[in-house]
Amino acid sequence: MFSFVGDTVLDPFMGTGTINVAAAKWGRNSVGVEVDPNVDIHVAEKRPRTLPGFYRPCKEWDLVALSGGSLVAVVEVKSQVGSFGNNFNNRVEEALGNATDFWAAYREGVFKPSQKPWLGYLFMLEEKDASLRPTKPIVLSPYKVDEAFQRRSYAKRYELVCQRLVRDRLYDAACFFTSIAATGKNGKFNEPNEELSFKNFAISLHARAAAFARMGNEVKVVEGKGDK
Repeated sequence: MFSFVGDTVLDPFMGTGTINVAAAKWGRNSVGVEVDPNVDIHVAEKRPRTLPGFYRPCKEWDLVALSGGSLVAVVEVKSQVGSFGNNFNNRVEEALGNATDFWAAYREGVFKPSQKPWLGYLFMLEEKDASLRPTKPIVLSPYKVDEAFQRRSYAKRYELVCQRLVRDRLYDAACFFTSIAATGKNGKFNEPNEELSFKNFAISLHARAAAFARMGNEVKVVEGKGDK
């Protein structure tokens, strides 16, 4: 795997920071963390990543981090390729519903004896003319559509949604990036909003995991294979 100038490189075994120094030298951003060698990171079937809900029996997540009997972090990963107009509302409703159900389950003690877990949302949008051009104005009566959405491209709408999900504290962090089909397979992507960058997302997640590690707990990460 390789990277481009301006990309963010994640080094999970930072040590003395050699990768971070090299990244800076070659024009890359970098996030370095030191993962405890006892941490168990692996890919598993969906059952270990399925958590009970409150408004529904259960939900399969993309990444679940556990520390003993405590739920440390959960991440939902979504993407949108084509059919932007048909699927925008569906993606937003999924994000809202998943977070609402998750926090309701936590509130009702479903995950006890866990402390408050960390919830993250990562979204990738295909970058093309159809997702970047302004949308047609929406005229409703008697109520008006939020001007923040009017004439905005689907890329800008998704960016706004991710930002609001975090600022309204439905998610602890969100990452939003776009990628062109032809270059995305080589790892090229764009981050239109620094607040929603992968760097900020990774730092927030690492801070949560590090807090558990300082308490002497081993963090077990169960990952899905993506969707999506």
